[in-house]
Amino acid sequence: MNTKRKATTVAVAGTAVGALGLGLLAMPAGAEDAPELPEIGAERLVGSVLETEPPALAGTATVDNELGLPALPGVPALDAQSARVYYDGDGKGRVAMEKESSELTYVLGERELWSYDSAERSATRTPLPSQARDEHRTQQPVDPAQAATQVVDRLKETSDVSVDGTARVAGRAAYELVLTPKPDERTLLREVRVAVDAEERLPLRMSVLTHGTTEPALEVGFSEIRFGPQPERLFEFTPPEGTKVTERAADDTGRPDGHGAAAAPEFDVVGDGWDTVVVGRVPQEMLDRAADNGADVTAMLDRLGKPVQGEFGSGHVVETRVGTALITDDGRVAAGAVPEQVLRQALENR
Repeated sequence: MNTKRKATTVAVAGTAVGALGLGLLAMPAGAEDAPELPEIGAERLVGSVLETEPPALAGTATVDNELGLPALPGVPALDAQSARVYYDGDGKGRVAMEKESSELTYVLGERELWSYDSAERSATRTPLPSQARDEHRTQQPVDPAQAATQVVDRLKETSDVSVDGTARVAGRAAYELVLTPKPDERTLLREVRVAVDAEERLPLRMSVLTHGTTEPALEVGFSEIRFGPQPERLFEFTPPEGTKVTERAADDTGRPDGHGAAAAPEFDVVGDGWDTVVVGRVPQEMLDRAADNGADVTAMLDRLGKPVQGEFGSGHVVETRVGTALITDDGRVAAGAVPEQVLRQALENR
């Protein structure tokens, strides 16, 4: 394999795994009895979810999945993970994601965004001009409530929507909102279930189910949650002594300049509803860095998926229970909760 192709494969493999993780889901409700709540129509419940302004809160979110991906040497498993989530109700937030022996922390304050990796003892500070602050306040770090709200918003027009009883999630009474794809939607998914807090109308969990099983294929949700004011110190960050700090400039649009921005893949959306596909290309800068990695990515892709060819060229297809990714040898990626043929069409029509 030549160096350029190897670099492409390295960078794209990580992107594909991340893209397949977009089908975020929720914590199981457990064995608690379903609470008695007043009846509510599906349309009214959907409307209240989309109109709700998230209140101040603190909680623990857990992600679990049964994607069926094999374990890979040197690659983090996509199994259960947890994060502590804090929000001040006015745009500032903190997310601390636990890893095997370290923690990733993101702090969105009034005028700056911090990220900190305890394993690497490194931090990045990005100042936020006024426009960028407004954008970040509407795009908080992903938590179960945000993920579920975005899914409901995207799927409501192409779904049959119903309310299927109640549940108790993280000790809170909730309605079970169910979105089922309409017959003409080309998707691997059977339904998405969202547990909506009966009082706050905030999504507490989201569960994605596929055909032929009663258990969610992928879950994300709150295992505990507390509503109320949060200490201001949570939304401030001071790097620990000995931390390597990178200062990243930002222009008036809030896009970081230089190295950080160029390294991020950019995706376009093809289609809508359940058969939405994201299509993009890995930036050359990311490919150049991956070329120095030395990983045997060909073996990794062969283990994850299968080689394919078509009008788009050649590459690999990686399939899970909730989604598919098509990774071409020249650095293009297409992914969605759809069959392989839908991805082929998305690439061939561009």
